[in-house]
Amino acid sequence: MIHVSETFALHTVEDFLTAEEISQLNKIMDSEPAAASGPANAFRYEAAPRAAQAILQQAAERALPAIRRLMPSLAATARWMYTELGPGDAVPVHLDGIPDAGPPPRRIGRIGVDIARAGQGGQFYVATSSSPGLWTGDVRGEADGFLPGTPVTRSLPHADATVPASGDEPSWVETLPKTCWVTDAPAGVAFAYGAQLMHGVTPVTRGTLRKFVTDLLDGTPT
Repeated sequence: MIHVSETFALHTVEDFLTAEEISQLNKIMDSEPAAASGPANAFRYEAAPRAAQAILQQAAERALPAIRRLMPSLAATARWMYTELGPGDAVPVHLDGIPDAGPPPRRIGRIGVDIARAGQGGQFYVATSSSPGLWTGDVRGEADGFLPGTPVTRSLPHADATVPASGDEPSWVETLPKTCWVTDAPAGVAFAYGAQLMHGVTPVTRGTLRKFVTDLLDGTPT
């Protein structure tokens, strides 16, 4: 059963990707045209190509034992997504949340790894808060795959956080009292973080950020 601490875990795998794997992944993405979807000025967010999936899956399998020290329910990763941010792009603070009741595989958290750092900005960060406004008041239990009494945070996934619900009104995550913890790890270091942990990426001000992200699951995806 998934423990609440797993949904708030933050862990790094410093040798997630080797220098050769980073080089291979950059070459793969250099040869891939941007997906023709979404607004013309939006940063890239698309499924990673098959050759990249294979490299990332191998890296994930090597890293799973280390990540399981903090997330013992972790069984596998989902398919990887690729994102590319240029000057002016950012990922606003958001919160994936834990899934509704249902059979495995369930999302415990996420994992991301940069293959090219921006010249300036583009830093991954997490945010913590003791505010009661973070919580729904609901709990999960055994039927949901969680330890009985697991508290549930509110949820505002990335897609919903990018565009405010009404005009320029900030989201509840943006206005929540919180403390941000900004990282500055080099390319190849993976960040594994729980599904109930607020997070985002600071604005890129120079250069281009390239990274891959995926879900951490408590079962094997079909």
